[in-house]
Amino acid sequence: MSSRMKSVIWALALMAIGFASPLLAQQKGQWVPGQFGLNAGVIPDPGVTYANLALNYSAGQLNNSNGDRILQNVTGNYSFWVDENIFYYVPNHKFLGGYFMPYVVLSYASGSVVAALPPLLPGATSGINLGAGGSGFADMYVQPFNMGWHFGKRVDFVAGYAFTAPVGRYTAGASNNVGSGYWGNNITSGTTLYITKNKGTTANLATDWEIHGQKTVASPVTGQLSKITPGEAFTMEWGIGQVLPLKKNMSQLAQLGLVGYDQWQVTSNGGNYLIAGIPVAASRVPYYSVQAIGVQANYILPTKNLVAFFKYYNEYSAKARPEGRTFVFGFSWTLKIPKTPPPKS
Repeated sequence: MSSRMKSVIWALALMAIGFASPLLAQQKGQWVPGQFGLNAGVIPDPGVTYANLALNYSAGQLNNSNGDRILQNVTGNYSFWVDENIFYYVPNHKFLGGYFMPYVVLSYASGSVVAALPPLLPGATSGINLGAGGSGFADMYVQPFNMGWHFGKRVDFVAGYAFTAPVGRYTAGASNNVGSGYWGNNITSGTTLYITKNKGTTANLATDWEIHGQKTVASPVTGQLSKITPGEAFTMEWGIGQVLPLKKNMSQLAQLGLVGYDQWQVTSNGGNYLIAGIPVAASRVPYYSVQAIGVQANYILPTKNLVAFFKYYNEYSAKARPEGRTFVFGFSWTLKIPKTPPPKS
């Protein structure tokens, strides 16, 4: 077998088992980077908070374990949208010295992967076009235990446990999967450090540690089923921001900042893949990682408890996975319970 043919088969294997997304449902992490940035440790006011977060990821290249693009003459695009509906509840009383703030995320996802391969055999006049994609309700993220604390006037901190329920559509070997096909457990934290006394300048850090359950996968050639356990993953999302008043009475604010994310696979995969009918230890698949940097802008209406946000990230390093860019936008609104009394006239 020629070295070129081997490279193509390896690239196809990575495409079949290696993309990180909630809709193609491969062995990569379930946490999609770009969830947090500025205000990572901020605790919502007591009451019910609804947030809508729309995230678009797109990539035009697939990198190997050294971070180099695989097959320069292969063109294509991998992209997905996910729309997250997030519901928080914060009781109006303290628990363990802090605030209990569980939440649930209901998501709808859609996306596709398209690749055009050059002719593989001498004398061939045409190459191979590959395509896959799907849409529907994705896996559900539930954070039943989540606590937030104010440490003095300079630090807000949250920590909790969550699980990912594989309720999204998943069939091993299908090209239109939306779910991941396995349960996940998440240990999370968020920290906001107020650098200035007026809390206008902040440094922020959010972390997520993923522990994955077992999933069923199918050979990309023979369709034979096998079971693997995706390796654990760790994600950091950070941001440095500054609040600027848009009106003198502070009724409208802008918050601008530098943000980024870093994600790594930290333990090996368990079980075996079947590639062309041949068992291949899942632990042999290279660990993936990605780093990105970008910007965030928030528009804040404090008296209406409303925040709108926009984020853009450019991935400057990726290993054993796609390298691309992420757009995020949305809003959050809090119905305070009890309501804030109107100012005295």
